[in-house]
Amino acid sequence: MNADELIESFQDFKDFKNIDRVTMMHILEDVIRGMILKEFEDDSNFDIIINPDKGDLEIWRNRTIVEDGAVKDDLTEIEYSKAVKIEPDFEVGEEASEELKIENFGRRAILSMRQNLVAKIQELEKDSIYKKYKDRVGDIITGEVYQIWKREILVLDDEGNELVLPKMEQIPTDYFKKGDTVRAVVSKVDMRNANPVIILSRTSPAFLERLFEMEVPEIFDGLITIKKIVREPGERAKVAVESYDDRIDPVGACVGMKGSRIHGIVRELRNENIDVINFTSNSMLFIQRSLSPAKITSIKLDDEKGTARVYLKPDQVSLAIGKGGHNIKLAGKLTGYEIDVYRESEDDFEDVDLEEFADEIDHWIIDELKAIGCDTAKSVIEIGAQDLVKRTDLEEETITEILGILKSEFE
Repeated sequence: MNADELIESFQDFKDFKNIDRVTMMHILEDVIRGMILKEFEDDSNFDIIINPDKGDLEIWRNRTIVEDGAVKDDLTEIEYSKAVKIEPDFEVGEEASEELKIENFGRRAILSMRQNLVAKIQELEKDSIYKKYKDRVGDIITGEVYQIWKREILVLDDEGNELVLPKMEQIPTDYFKKGDTVRAVVSKVDMRNANPVIILSRTSPAFLERLFEMEVPEIFDGLITIKKIVREPGERAKVAVESYDDRIDPVGACVGMKGSRIHGIVRELRNENIDVINFTSNSMLFIQRSLSPAKITSIKLDDEKGTARVYLKPDQVSLAIGKGGHNIKLAGKLTGYEIDVYRESEDDFEDVDLEEFADEIDHWIIDELKAIGCDTAKSVIEIGAQDLVKRTDLEEETITEILGILKSEFE
């Protein structure tokens, strides 16, 4: 391998890895000096001239010309008779510069140098990727699904860098195929065994926050601030927003005309329900807003214990709790209070519709009870366990469990 072939091969590598010209020159000079040190034990009197763009690589060895037989140091001195073979006009006392060809160092030395160069460039590339993504933690990136495994997905960015989207960082309803485009937020960047590992997330609140910044100009410009985000990925999210301009309605700006702004975010999050709430420092009002769409009758706060007793009309309880309990759970996370919901009764004898127990009792059981004329909790309790066994197709164990649930409402 000669100098031209060496430069040409590394020129291709430089373009592929997108390493700048100056850095490439420094790396190449370092490995060449390493090769010189192995051969001559000292590189102080060597000049290396590199121009990767033109394919130029020159190595010059500089030595002082002395009389024949007067050489004391082979590294820094050269006999006159040898110097004139390089350049006939040389004289004793002058400095003789002799060009060394890459191939003169031998095949083994050249291969070793090439290996060192590749290793240095790979190390630089890894460090560059690590620094690049370390500065982008919390930013959204768009990549292409390259490989799908059971526990994670390998994603390539537009430069071909490998990123990882673990299963636990995917929305439960996410489904990707090879070649799909995926958007996610950079969650974490680690170095494992000297390799950068970039972890992506689609479940992080930061992902939802960045999506809002992309869709709502007022948030991007700082006119509206996102105070807090809580999520049950794929199910529901609550976003508390505040405006620094009284003329701007923060909730309206985030939702957009006919939901135009929030619809894109909902689609990206696989139809995750998003509640945008106007932030307030008034705890009672904030809790009331966070339990939307339920209408609250009254609230009793215990700031020392961090609890809130919320009273609602019977038909509002299921709205406050929400499907799977997500609404009340997220409201608690958003406000920082442990929220307990209570049905408000005018007296102790108020009845409760069976549909209010849909979260605790299977619907087919409720239909079975309605078939015998029972529409409320009290009407079921009054019949009694033995008559219920006779009049329905329900097992005695099931009826006992149902009665226990219904009776607990009136205790």
